[in-house]
Amino acid sequence: MCEKIKKVNSWLSTVFGDQPVPQFEVNTRTVDILYQLAQSSEARCSDTALLIEDVKQKASEYQADGAHLQDVLLQGVDLSCASLSKPAADYLSALVDNAMVLGVRDTAMSSFMPAVNNLTSELLEAEKSNRKLERELRALRKRLAATLVLRSSLQEDINKTVKAQAVESAKAEERLLNMDFVTTKAKELSHRRERAEAQLVSRNMDKSITHQAIVQLSEEVTTLKQEIIPLKKKLEPYMDLSPSPSLAQVKIEEAKRELAALDSQLEMKVDFK
Repeated sequence: MCEKIKKVNSWLSTVFGDQPVPQFEVNTRTVDILYQLAQSSEARCSDTALLIEDVKQKASEYQADGAHLQDVLLQGVDLSCASLSKPAADYLSALVDNAMVLGVRDTAMSSFMPAVNNLTSELLEAEKSNRKLERELRALRKRLAATLVLRSSLQEDINKTVKAQAVESAKAEERLLNMDFVTTKAKELSHRRERAEAQLVSRNMDKSITHQAIVQLSEEVTTLKQEIIPLKKKLEPYMDLSPSPSLAQVKIEEAKRELAALDSQLEMKVDFK
C-alpha cells in the first residue's frame, strides 16, 4: 500500500508539474485506481518515447535518402542547388517533406498514391472512431445527469427520513418519560393505599363502614323502597272504605304490620349506614 501511494504521488507530481496536486480521498480503491492509471500512463509514455525515437531515426534516414536522391538528380541533369531558382528549390523541398511525412522511400507517383490512400483511410477511420466516441460520450453524459438527479432525489428522501426519525425519536422519548411518570405515580398511590389500609386495620375499623359496604347498603335500601311501593298501592283501595267491617280491619292490620316491618327494616339499614 505504501509503495503504491509513493508511486501515485510521484506520478501526480510529474503530471501536474509546477501546479499543486488536487486533494483526493486516500483509500484502497482510489489508490488502486490511480496506481493503475500511473502504470498505464508510464507504459504509454514509454511507447511514445520509443515511437518518437523511431520517427527521429526514420527522419534522419529520409533526410539522408533525400540528400542522396537530390545529389543523384542534380548530378544526372548536371544541376546544382545553387543553379536552381527559388520556386524550383521550394518545390523540391516540399516534395521531400511530403515524402518524409508519407513515409515513402522515393518521390515517384507510384509511391505517393498508395501512401495518400492509406493516410485517407486512416483519417476516415479516425473520424468514424471519433463519432463513435462522441455518441458514447453523449450517452454517458445523459446517464450521468440521470444518476445525479436520482442521487439528489435519494439524498432528499434520506434527509426527510432522518428528520422524521428525529421527530419520532423525540415523541418516543416524551412518551417514555410520561410512562415513567405514570408508573412512579401509580407506585406512589399504591403505597399510600397500602399505608391507609394498614392504618385502618391497626385501628380495628369495621368493614361495614367501608365505601364498598355503604354502596351495597344503599343499593339494598333502594330495593326495599321499590318493594314498599306496591304494598302502599294495595292499601290505597282500603283507605276509602268505611271502618265498619271486621274483615277490613283485619286486612288493614295485616297491611300495617307488613308496612311497619318494612319501615323497621329500612330504618335499621339506614341507621346502620
